[in-house]
Amino acid sequence: MRGPLFYSKILLFGEYGIIKDSKGLSIPYNFYNGALKIDEHHTISTHKSNEGLKRFAAHLSTLQQEKPELVRFDLESLNADIEKGLYFDSSIPQGYGVGSSGALVAAIYDQYAKEKITILENLTREKLLKLKAIFGEMESFFHGKSSGLDPLNSYLSLPILINSSDNIEPAGIPSQTENGKSAVFLLDSGSTGETAPMVQLFMENMKQEGFRNMLKDQFVKHTDACVDDFLKGDVKSLFGNIKQLSKVVLDNFKPMIPAEFHKLWKKGIDSNAYYLKLCGSGGGGYMLGFTEDIDKAKKALKNYKLEVVYNF
Repeated sequence: MRGPLFYSKILLFGEYGIIKDSKGLSIPYNFYNGALKIDEHHTISTHKSNEGLKRFAAHLSTLQQEKPELVRFDLESLNADIEKGLYFDSSIPQGYGVGSSGALVAAIYDQYAKEKITILENLTREKLLKLKAIFGEMESFFHGKSSGLDPLNSYLSLPILINSSDNIEPAGIPSQTENGKSAVFLLDSGSTGETAPMVQLFMENMKQEGFRNMLKDQFVKHTDACVDDFLKGDVKSLFGNIKQLSKVVLDNFKPMIPAEFHKLWKKGIDSNAYYLKLCGSGGGGYMLGFTEDIDKAKKALKNYKLEVVYNF
């Protein structure tokens, strides 16, 4: 058996903010992907994934008992395949903020859900929200709390615009230009980040009124503006808003930025060569960069690993 490929994703805008109903924009990132396979020889390299799937299957069994109206799985087939050596063959780095668990959730749903909503149907808002709810419950096994957006992005392989938690739609994004100087890139921090503790920290901060106000008045405001600018293709306004967003994050989300990158983050803002923001929950993994001149950014970041995701 070899299942279809599911891609990684990048949340361009909206990390943390979408918990508090900011807008968000998530795009598939085809450079990394994963698929379900069976390794009948049960080799060491696939053993860890197979063990993980065993535990995940138990979570799905509980989920089905508790919320039968939400989703049901062919658990018999799933468990039989796990016995045969089912594993998730993935190139998506874990703990890097590009949706490694999301792709796995999408693959399992695609293969084993009963009465599944398929991507070939007319995807009404109700169906999208139902998928998001199912994926959120499935992915909570990995993160403790999940919006379900990563698996949704991976499953649909479409850019998704998040208007609010109960209003999402597939989005058309400006097409890439081969020789566009403006670019979105990933910057490798060289370490992995754990999602759960970062989200916990954020929730702790949310208990403070000052932090809540900053989130609403600055973070969400600039995030929403970035999403609108990006979709409209208003590059000038976009970079103005990204710069503001980068500043807000540096001032208020320091623990989510690996300490050795605080200076580099500020250098981008001061020089306007690039602007950094969190990619996913932060704490390690990738950071997301935006630049109006990719050559200038590459020069300024020549000692770091940089992957261009999108030229425009």
